[in-house]
Amino acid sequence: LQYNRVWIPDNEEVWQSAEITKNYKPGDTFLHVQLEDGTELSYPVDPAALPPLRNPDILVGENDLTALSYLHEPAVLHN
Repeated sequence: LQYNRVWIPDNEEVWQSAEITKNYKPGDTFLHVQLEDGTELSYPVDPAALPPLRNPDILVGENDLTALSYLHEPAVLHN
């Protein structure tokens, strides 16, 4: 999972994009991520409900939502 981008919930912006900076292993309780502003944090995760993956930049602004690789609330809002 390292270097994948995910959406994490945010109290102010609803969702924030983050890049995973350290490989996630089953059983880990934190996901090490870096936000777009450079802030690094350990995001607590439930292994049964990992954060949604972010679509590749090439799909941003896609008119047809069915063309998105990942279709979930943060992907639709971002698009």
